[in-house]
Amino acid sequence: MILSTAIYLALAIMTVAILLNLWRLAIGPDDTDRILALDTLFINTIALLVLLNIYFDTTVYFEAALVLALIGFIGTAGFCKYLLRGDVIE
Repeated sequence: MILSTAIYLALAIMTVAILLNLWRLAIGPDDTDRILALDTLFINTIALLVLLNIYFDTTVYFEAALVLALIGFIGTAGFCKYLLRGDVIE
């Protein structure tokens, strides 16, 4: 009872956090704010997948969260390198 209530509350909070990240991604004042919002969006989506993993009691969402973490790290590093140097691959 308490666990299901906590999971519902956490899912609602993570949904609001993802919506706020999407808002910052859309209207960010410059590119660095948008990259930071995208990185935070990846982190919040990973947390949402872990919560769904607990709720449905399966390991599929955890594996998807690991793949998304890898993609998020590579994407954030690539965007940052592009902003700093203007080129990703030298």
